[in-house]
Amino acid sequence: MFISKVSLINYKNFSNACFYFNKGINTIIGENGSGKTNVFRAIRLLLEDSSLQYAYKLSESDFNRTLDNRTLDNGKWKGHWIIISIEFDEINDEEAIQALFIHGAGIIKDKSVKKATYNLFFRPKADIRQKLSELKLGDRKGLENLLEGLTIEENYETLFTGKSTADFNDPNVYKELVGDFENVSFPSTNLDALKFGAKIPHQLSVSKEISFTFIQALRDVVSDFHNNRTNPLLNLLKNKSGEITEASYKPINDLVKKLNDKIEELDDVQNIRKDIKTTIQGAVGQTYSPSSLSIRSSVPNDPDKLLQSLKLYIGEPYEDYEGGIHELSLGGANLIFLTLKLLEFQYRKSQDTHANFLMIEEPEAHIHNHIQKTLFDKLNYGDTQIIYSTHSTQISEVSNVENINILAKKLNYTEVYQPANNLKPENINQIQRYLDAVRTNLLFAKGVILIEGDAEEILIPIMIKKLLGISLDELGISLINIRSTGFENVAQLFHKDRIKRNCAILTDLDEAICDTKVNEDDDIKTIKYKNLIEASKKKGKARKEKLDIFQKGNPWLKTFYASYTFEVDFIKAGNSWEVVQTLKSTYKDQTTVDLAKKELESKNVSIYGRRVLTIAKQEGKGWFAIKLGKYISFRTYLPEYILDAIIFVKEDFSPNLIADIVDYRIAQNFTNDNKLDFSSLKPILIDYRDGKSSLDQVIASLKNITNDEALAFFKKLK
Repeated sequence: MFISKVSLINYKNFSNACFYFNKGINTIIGENGSGKTNVFRAIRLLLEDSSLQYAYKLSESDFNRTLDNRTLDNGKWKGHWIIISIEFDEINDEEAIQALFIHGAGIIKDKSVKKATYNLFFRPKADIRQKLSELKLGDRKGLENLLEGLTIEENYETLFTGKSTADFNDPNVYKELVGDFENVSFPSTNLDALKFGAKIPHQLSVSKEISFTFIQALRDVVSDFHNNRTNPLLNLLKNKSGEITEASYKPINDLVKKLNDKIEELDDVQNIRKDIKTTIQGAVGQTYSPSSLSIRSSVPNDPDKLLQSLKLYIGEPYEDYEGGIHELSLGGANLIFLTLKLLEFQYRKSQDTHANFLMIEEPEAHIHNHIQKTLFDKLNYGDTQIIYSTHSTQISEVSNVENINILAKKLNYTEVYQPANNLKPENINQIQRYLDAVRTNLLFAKGVILIEGDAEEILIPIMIKKLLGISLDELGISLINIRSTGFENVAQLFHKDRIKRNCAILTDLDEAICDTKVNEDDDIKTIKYKNLIEASKKKGKARKEKLDIFQKGNPWLKTFYASYTFEVDFIKAGNSWEVVQTLKSTYKDQTTVDLAKKELESKNVSIYGRRVLTIAKQEGKGWFAIKLGKYISFRTYLPEYILDAIIFVKEDFSPNLIADIVDYRIAQNFTNDNKLDFSSLKPILIDYRDGKSSLDQVIASLKNITNDEALAFFKKLK
């Protein structure tokens, strides 16, 4: 049995989210604050007995923030429901587990249960739902008056149901179950048990039939070891202490008792006892003195208390010193803590349970990259469904792409993506092989740019940083060099069915930089060159036709083309100076340097294009890019097709972000020329941050002061 689906409606980060899980190891990845902890909290409310009390203590803050907006005079959450639904699949035929689900949550087919659903509804109480159902269609004023006085404490309840068949992620199902707030239309209070599930009197008693272990994010494990309630070693020892027979423990008990007697009989101990008694009698007299006084040893002989005195001592790798947990590095302490929790889980699951669930929250804290990868590559208990959350690329890269759920933060809510959804097995294999080889940071990005050249991989991040004053990482953009993988194999991830994030493909159109018509007086070398250019042109045209078909109808994917190639378009954008600076390290004789400089500064693409391609071929594109990178500055122009790709992928540049870029450009220009006067622009920029002036005004003011290289970028943002 395994969890196949979790639906969250109006809960915490999730307005309407659906997680799909498979048997074995599953991964939830996402940035900080995207809701990884809240997914686990939702599952625990239904499956962890110790969390049951919290299911009845949900509050206004547990509603998704999209319901915090106010359309009426009341909080918009009022009247809405929180729905948490878990679907189980492949339920085994054993009598105990069948009985549990047949009477509670199972969907019966062929005299046994194979699937089951288990739901938590946090909803208005019956009297409020009755009043909502009695409102006339469209009576918004009546709805407002009814919702105005609602409170969680007085008017909400928690209900568990099972055997539901409805898709709670369908907005129409929500309207049918909860109501249509926009049109003021609410259902009766009678719950359609066949669709929405039959009421379960109390939380399913699953603890005796399944093993459920949650390991929270590793924060301060040293303090956990000092706390008897959270100490994983003590929990393991307590688990095993029940197996110690009275007969086998009696010799230890006798030894401890004898040890205590010996300590108490020491002469110094007895002398101090007598001195204390004499001093008290001398101070207050016999009447008010204690009737008796003794000093006793407190070494415990009770098994549980004796176990509490046991401590774990560890030696770090490549050290022969063995110290306490507090002496270990953070990574070492966390690794030991995690190991003990995993062992605790193994003890628990060995007790004849019908299903085993292990959930681990962000295990990567303070653990070295190689340990992360090794640990979770080996973390595979065949009879256990494991779900862990992470924002570690090291852990995610050993995860099967079919078993990944990606969290994407939006304004006040989080979306959930499954990157392998609706892909054929052969396509999934292509993606899996690529992710195994090149790593998975593209799964974490807010936007992705795919390239296929070393020069672009080296120079684009430098140019962005120099032009805008912020890095691609700060923009949330991953630049991925696919090399020979093929754009389609990776770009298919970005789709409405899979990852709904913008992905730009950067490639070359390879237009001819010269007339490729062969003339009668052309020599062999010229003919060969023209044929080469013509062949590249045809390949570029075919590439565009193929990519146009591939991206058609997909708003999450767009291709941007260099008219010629990256190197040629770099000069075309106005960057001949940067290339000229590399000539002295490229050519040995001054005559060739002078000729190359003249050609690179030409306005004719057939001249400067041929020269820069010759240099790139001679040096190697990657090495040429490294040399060129030394001369990239804030004065370097970014080719237009790259600008367009950045804007498409980033999608939204806030006024504050744009203003920060303008501030950076002001500082760079002033450092370069302190005679420039930006005093007229600065108040306009302050007003722009506050929404009191427009981007057009900012651009116009900047243009009046200097012909800044970033003006083209700012104009494209309008």
